[in-house]
Amino acid sequence: MFNTLFLSSSASSRHANGPLAKERGAFLSHLASQGLARDTLTGYASELLVIAVVLKQRDYCQIENRDIERYARQWAKRRRKLGYVQSLKWPTYHFVKVARAWCIFMGWLKEPEAKPFSIPLVMTWAKLLRSEAGLSERTIYGYCWWVTEFLQWLKQQGLSLPRVTISNVDAYIKHLADKGMVRVSLFDATSTLRRFFRDAYRKGWCERDLAPIILTPHLFRYENVPSGPSWPDVKRLIAATEGTSSQDFRNRAILLLLAVYGLRCGEVTALRLEDLDWTLKLLRVRRIKTGRVQEYPLTKSTAQAIEHYLKKGRPQSSRPELFLTLRAPFRPLSSGAVYEVTESLFTRLNIVSRKRGPHSLRHACATHLLNSGFPLKAIGDHLGHLSLSSTQVYAKVDLVGLRRVAAFDLGGLL
Repeated sequence: MFNTLFLSSSASSRHANGPLAKERGAFLSHLASQGLARDTLTGYASELLVIAVVLKQRDYCQIENRDIERYARQWAKRRRKLGYVQSLKWPTYHFVKVARAWCIFMGWLKEPEAKPFSIPLVMTWAKLLRSEAGLSERTIYGYCWWVTEFLQWLKQQGLSLPRVTISNVDAYIKHLADKGMVRVSLFDATSTLRRFFRDAYRKGWCERDLAPIILTPHLFRYENVPSGPSWPDVKRLIAATEGTSSQDFRNRAILLLLAVYGLRCGEVTALRLEDLDWTLKLLRVRRIKTGRVQEYPLTKSTAQAIEHYLKKGRPQSSRPELFLTLRAPFRPLSSGAVYEVTESLFTRLNIVSRKRGPHSLRHACATHLLNSGFPLKAIGDHLGHLSLSSTQVYAKVDLVGLRRVAAFDLGGLL
């Protein structure tokens, strides 16, 4: 494998005689069978040689994600100390990416002991939430994640759920706060535990109903106000994708879906080719929180952007997903990749915004519609909100602006 990848005999010999050569060669052959380009394979080979040197000194047959991340940080720090790099971000990222893929392929990666839904009690509660509450899978996953963390903490403390007390719950919340968790996250944790203990007492999993006496942290009035870029900055983001590369075509279509329709990142990545009705000019979106399918009219600019992407930017693939990676093996675009699209543009254009991910464009869309005079009900329908209270939070943003205008006008009059 190395002879075909490297033209230089010295480079080929260095890779062939390095540690874990057989294992590295097997993984590279697997990648080649997936259609990766030669330049990509040589990059993987160089990274694998470094990783092999690091892993050879350790018990690589039973390695965990946290071990890989630790080794990656150590490697990146050495690179920076030697003056090869200035930032730890990309050396760490590439090390983790390649090492994880290789270890999974070889069967070396040890999975975490507990995951959401792997604890029987949590699985039972998840079924209860589906059957009685009718919640979406994403919401159920979030609830189960918090409860799994709590049950694991109880186990570490030598405590059992049937005899848990309010003091134990308070100690857990203090544990989260000591880790630096912000109030909004603490609010989510306590709200989830209140719901869990209400069901746990009803089902006989614990002796007391602790739900009424679990206190949630106070959230200040504007603490959870959604924040996003201004609408002129959103236009700058979209204008920055007016190139002719495959990446520009894809990113422009993604940004328009995020900004014009206010879609969530997961709703964009879940779009399939069949969700586009070119005859009726409709876009069908599966809401990740409610599971409903919502239809939108395709705007002219969005339709053109998606059409250009399909004709000039999307790789030839039988995959049903709309947005794919640009390099083989072609896979559905991940949420992390969409975040990289928006965050990199924010950085390149020097746009100031507290939030820089794809969800910030959803906030920008809602705020722009509110400032344009649309009623809250219409904005809520556009965003796919089931409750008007979910939309009313954006009115806080508008009130702040109105106060500034009022103060200016009064100052001029007086």
